[in-house]
Amino acid sequence: MAAPVNSVGKPSVERPPFNSTSFQKKTRSKLISIPGTRPSVQNGQLLVSTGVTSLDYLLGGGLAVGTVLLIEEDRFDSYSRMILKYFLAEGVVCRHELFVAAAQDNPDDILQELPAPILDDVAIHKPVEQPRLSCEPQDNLDAMKIAWRYQNLPKVQSALASSSRFGHYYDVSKTMEPEIRQAAKCHRFYLPEHPTQSSTTHSHMIEPYSAVLKSLQEVIQREGFDLSTPMSVSRNILRVGLHSLGSALWGDDLSCHDNPRHGHALTTFLYGLRALLRSSLSVAVVTVPSHLIQDRALMGSITRLCDNAIALESFKGSERETNPLYKDYHGLLHVRQVPHLNCLASQLPDHKDLAFKLKRKQFSIERLHLPPDLSETVSRVSRGELAGAAAVASACSSGTSGNKHLDF
Repeated sequence: MAAPVNSVGKPSVERPPFNSTSFQKKTRSKLISIPGTRPSVQNGQLLVSTGVTSLDYLLGGGLAVGTVLLIEEDRFDSYSRMILKYFLAEGVVCRHELFVAAAQDNPDDILQELPAPILDDVAIHKPVEQPRLSCEPQDNLDAMKIAWRYQNLPKVQSALASSSRFGHYYDVSKTMEPEIRQAAKCHRFYLPEHPTQSSTTHSHMIEPYSAVLKSLQEVIQREGFDLSTPMSVSRNILRVGLHSLGSALWGDDLSCHDNPRHGHALTTFLYGLRALLRSSLSVAVVTVPSHLIQDRALMGSITRLCDNAIALESFKGSERETNPLYKDYHGLLHVRQVPHLNCLASQLPDHKDLAFKLKRKQFSIERLHLPPDLSETVSRVSRGELAGAAAVASACSSGTSGNKHLDF
């Protein structure tokens, strides 16, 4: 294409390249670099580990900073309390600061029960062994015991794990050494040590929840976790652990009556908590005794106010505890809410039937796979029923043919 006429004879002016643009590609160097964190591969959100590698995989790689994870407690508060300890122990190992609030147990007692970290080579997942080929008669007899419809199915990997390593592994049979635990900075809120007064102003939030929110806000502003802090200051993550909110020990009648007076106290608190975490480098894990809350619609509102929500259904005290089909598991895990930050579609788990079990040293979440019922008793009953059905069919057939003979 020819140049314009008025440009002939004039000195050429240096112009920018044709492909120059005002938009710049976001590079990884501009992301906040904090020990114990990594960016999400889906949306670039900053993630921290919950301390349970299978739970990190279930949440899409980890727990996003600025979000709330809700754990619906099991009936005896055994496994939900354990996940909270994993979350706090991961913070201690990563040198994150902690904020622990409780009404029943002293936060110091909770911190003394944190599991001890173990070596990496102990917790490496071994690949599934392939079936060996053999022509021995005994091997053929063992293979014949499997039903033909199940024999050709591929082996299923039950453990939930990602290809990239994130987080640490812990031994629940041992407690963390005091030297490691005391190296982390922890902020405690124990309700009996904070006497609350009845508020004269009309508010949907009760005084204990308001005191926790005020104390957490002071820690965030004082310790520099607010995002308004200049970037020149070294950054860190604040892990918030709130134990058994909604119970009567917090002064909440949500789990005591069908029509509670403070029906919106917990929802108001969660709304303020999530707004506070969104503007800070903080992440929270909240446990709620959902089995005591009669209003299921209100429990749904509580779930929707959190970014992630899981429910633990323990087999302890139920008929499934003695059922041989569930002998390899200790309870079921239900996903109530999945994270959907900075994306149009949520990261749904690839498997809905999930179970958890507590091994001798580790807590893990796996895909639920029940074995086929191939017992000899069932086989004999089935053969007996088939034989009886065949005899009845044969008798009916012979009777019909006899009648036809008489007709002729």
